[in-house]
Amino acid sequence: MAEASSLVGKLETEVEIKASAEKFHHMFAEKPHHVSKATPGKIHGCELHEGDWGKVGSIVIWKYVHGKWKGSRGKNRIEAVDTEKNLITFKVIGGVLMKEYKSFAFTIQVTPKQGGPGSIVHWHLEYEKISNEVAHPETLLQFCVDISKEIDEHLLSEE
Repeated sequence: MAEASSLVGKLETEVEIKASAEKFHHMFAEKPHHVSKATPGKIHGCELHEGDWGKVGSIVIWKYVHGKWKGSRGKNRIEAVDTEKNLITFKVIGGVLMKEYKSFAFTIQVTPKQGGPGSIVHWHLEYEKISNEVAHPETLLQFCVDISKEIDEHLLSEE
């Protein structure tokens, strides 16, 4: 049984941003189709496939470029949304990640920075690899950091 557990993993990181927690969360929850405007070199679009923006059970399709996955698509179901905590969870249900992972979920939670302006974006990646040959998704975690910074710049330019 110890063998299977080496396939399961979690990666987390925090990114300091200048934008408010509410604005950052609102972009992912209510306007993910605007993420591509903020990160044109990385995310090329987000389409609503089923349901409503920001609602649990809704399905969105992300189009993105990351490493070996150029022009990739990821089909995600919104698993959790908590507006008070500025939290959203996307579970990957289709696309290139499913070629290497049995399961994959992204949770994004944004909290106001204590004692000053700005916020902390907390990314939590939870996954199960299909085999030990598959790398842990550290490059994907860095991708999340990079898009957080680009979204922050975009939100600040709108103010």
